[in-house]
Amino acid sequence: MSQSSPSAVANIGVVGLAVMGSNLARNLASRDGNTVAVYNRSPGRTRALVADHPEAGFVASESIEAFAASLAKPRTAIVMVQAGAGTDAVIAQLADLFEEGDIVVDGGNANFHDTIRRERELRERGLNFVGAGISGGEEGALKGPSIMPGGSAEAYATLGPILASIAAVAEGEPCVTHVGTDGAGHFVKMIHNGIEYADMQLIAESYDLLSRVAGHDVEAIADVFAAWNEGDLESYLIEITAEVLRQRDAATGRPLVDVIVDEAGSKGTGVWTVQNAVGLGVPVGGIAEAVFARAVSSKPEQRAAVQATISQRPQPAAPGDGFEDDVRAALYASKVVAYAQGFDAIVAGAREYGWEIDLGAIAKIWRAGCIIRARFLNRIAEAYERNPRLATLLEDPYFAAAVRDGEAAWRRIVAVAAQSGVPAPGFSSALAYYDSLASPRLPAALVQAQRDFFGAHTYRRVDRAGTFHTLWSGDRSEERVAD
Repeated sequence: MSQSSPSAVANIGVVGLAVMGSNLARNLASRDGNTVAVYNRSPGRTRALVADHPEAGFVASESIEAFAASLAKPRTAIVMVQAGAGTDAVIAQLADLFEEGDIVVDGGNANFHDTIRRERELRERGLNFVGAGISGGEEGALKGPSIMPGGSAEAYATLGPILASIAAVAEGEPCVTHVGTDGAGHFVKMIHNGIEYADMQLIAESYDLLSRVAGHDVEAIADVFAAWNEGDLESYLIEITAEVLRQRDAATGRPLVDVIVDEAGSKGTGVWTVQNAVGLGVPVGGIAEAVFARAVSSKPEQRAAVQATISQRPQPAAPGDGFEDDVRAALYASKVVAYAQGFDAIVAGAREYGWEIDLGAIAKIWRAGCIIRARFLNRIAEAYERNPRLATLLEDPYFAAAVRDGEAAWRRIVAVAAQSGVPAPGFSSALAYYDSLASPRLPAALVQAQRDFFGAHTYRRVDRAGTFHTLWSGDRSEERVAD
């Protein structure tokens, strides 16, 4: 491994060689035309990668100065280190070594606000900064992820072909697109992860209902999910759910899912999705309920305290004929709502931050490589091809019909869950959201009157233009306060 400055022979470099970084470097090296420089702060990790994969032909360095020198111009380096201060430190080192027109790429799960800041700071120094969301986990990094890069068109001209060479491929198209400027890529990756939360929660609720209401054992539920994966619900998450449910614990012989503690963790991107959606005024209840469900699961003391106060729980309701089909229909309808909410958030983010984001292109790059990859995404891409200006995905004829056709089953499942004492916050909130959009009049009128009563927040009327306020503390007459 080189300890002095090697000649500038690599067209792409990777900094940070933990599992994701190492796999991404190996992926890059396996593609024709790429020569990959690698560097890690701990030289032992670099040495191990080079020794384990001599076929990759890595250009390895033990100092970041040598790493920078090994890159051909315009220098392009992908940073794969822990988000936060670690990423800032590496970016600062590279910025001091790079020259005008060079490209620094953050391939981690960064907060898009940090990406906006970093892009501005490096642009002021004549450097290109790209925040690239990379989805697919360890396997995707090695075999082909879905990639969501933001940044300048100039940077993408150099970086785009390299990323296309390593991305997953769906129907002949690489799962990468130039999402937009500065933080657009990491914003879209954040929304992807939020949708992932919702998708996983809905699948978990389906499993719970099939277990606790229908009385199926774990093996039978695995068969149900395997069958669902042959139809409209075909997806990576449905596929792995069947595999997870079939896994047996070597020590006890029981299904592995039965010996795992029922407390789900979170890495923060789901929370960021909800926080930012609230700030943008976008309802993402399906994602929020998935985040909250994980939070509730992780409160064992509170759960135990409540359980100690209860002497009897509701008996499961009779599932009735076709219960599995009803759960499937409820899952599909709720999934449509979750994706609709996610795409609404992308639209709002693009408007707020000045990005031009092609929603159909986003659906296409999620068709392979990423965690939420699914047959379903072709339908979303087709919807935005038919009408790029959909007010909501639920407006599209295909999705409107899909939800309408599953509505009766959806309502039966939510009712059975409530009667049986089985929590189904994902299904319930998705149905409530749909009912809110479908209702010709909402009780928000009363809320607005209350706001006017205690805070003089004013209101509009249905029968004439203008903004009004009632003198609640006076004679209760109404005054027009604006046209």
